[in-house]
Amino acid sequence: MGIVAGLDSSPDFTRIVVCDTDTGTVLRQGYAPHPVEGAEGGGRPSDVDPQAWLLSLGEAAGGGLLEGVQAIGVSAQQNGLVPLDAQGGTVRPALVGGDRRAQVAAADLIDALGGREAWAQAVGCVPQAAQPVTKLRWLSRTEPEAAARTAVLLQAHDWLVWQLLGRPARRTTDRGGASGTGYWSPATGAYRPDLVELALGHQVLLPEVLGPSEAAGTTPEGLLISAGTGETMAAAFGLGIGLGDAVVSLGASGSVMAVHPEALVDSTGMITSLADATGMHLPVVSTLNAVRALRGAAELLGVPDLESLSELAMKSTPGAHGLVLLPYLEGERTPNLPHTAGTLAGLRRESMRPEHLARAAFEGMLCGLADALDVLRGRGVDVRRVFLLGAAAELPAVQAAAPALFGAQVVVPQPADYAALGAARQAAWALGASQGTLDPRLPPVWGGPAGQVLEPGEELAVGQAVRQQYVSVREQTHPGAFRS
Repeated sequence: MGIVAGLDSSPDFTRIVVCDTDTGTVLRQGYAPHPVEGAEGGGRPSDVDPQAWLLSLGEAAGGGLLEGVQAIGVSAQQNGLVPLDAQGGTVRPALVGGDRRAQVAAADLIDALGGREAWAQAVGCVPQAAQPVTKLRWLSRTEPEAAARTAVLLQAHDWLVWQLLGRPARRTTDRGGASGTGYWSPATGAYRPDLVELALGHQVLLPEVLGPSEAAGTTPEGLLISAGTGETMAAAFGLGIGLGDAVVSLGASGSVMAVHPEALVDSTGMITSLADATGMHLPVVSTLNAVRALRGAAELLGVPDLESLSELAMKSTPGAHGLVLLPYLEGERTPNLPHTAGTLAGLRRESMRPEHLARAAFEGMLCGLADALDVLRGRGVDVRRVFLLGAAAELPAVQAAAPALFGAQVVVPQPADYAALGAARQAAWALGASQGTLDPRLPPVWGGPAGQVLEPGEELAVGQAVRQQYVSVREQTHPGAFRS
């Protein structure tokens, strides 16, 4: 009946998908990189002029891409903090990314409120360097003049929505984005302005938190703009995950998230309690070591790429002839062992072969993520199906082992712009709710992603034996690592 657009402003580029409102079928697509200077040493800069996001958006939407579109949804990188002055101007470039500069500030904030459990009780998470609340602390300590001028706080998707609407007096966000700030509680659905003051030193204006199907406003041209959300929540919405589903992301580090009906408070700090884009909750558990463990093994074995490592691993058998790799190469967050190193156990003459070490690397990575899944399961989160994301999800060694080690059906969706699709689905929901054609409590039903479906099948018992072998080594090496 109509068409909507979803745009995803990631750290490096903007993607736009134009979709059929009823089915979610992608009709047109746009793409443009962000015009951002590289940081010293080739890394991603931690300070970015938000105008770069607008320039990229304009380029991606060129050529009449948005012609006929009735509503737009915005997804953007999480943890980006845009401090504004009283007139709406940017006080300084946006603070984005993990931003290691803020690590000391995170430790300061944890102590200032009385420890990790106090933060978990307050906002469902413990401050980390990436979070806006921690960046505020860094700003107040390092750039006090900029901190003093800061009167309004927005995140990346808030700022883009505000710009698309012509910079109105009303500024908005959504509960998904708000839940990642460190100063909004998913459990109560309310801001904690006292935590903003603790971090920044004074009170500021915070954006109004919209409901999942509410619109942020309408442009002068009549284009409806939905609430927008963070990339993680948009990707989950684009995948169409629901109760019983989890998403395991394989990057250099890993993350596990699942849909749950209530906010979880975790005194250990292993669970970050986020809200999703539908009114539910999205608890997340992260690991520091995922694909980096595979790359390390490939370098050690002298194979050129992960495909070759996978091929080598497939020559071994489940359990890798007793070899177990605890892949804590950068320390670890789950379990909380920040200063430890990796461990290779079970060395015997017959196991000292390249294929067994390759297999142990894959099994170690997946068992570490299974540990993260168990943190959620241990808090009552139902996990029956796991969506496996990331380029490494395509590797045969991952697909062979993951279902049995996770103890669940595994879906490897075809690569797609799921965050942009989620933003478009949100736009369709807001449009339908505003027109009275959709229930504001129920999102539009779009087709699920195409992909491979892998079942544990007869391998389940073997996989659980491999998992137990891993857990035994972990408990011997780091006894009680998962106790509160």
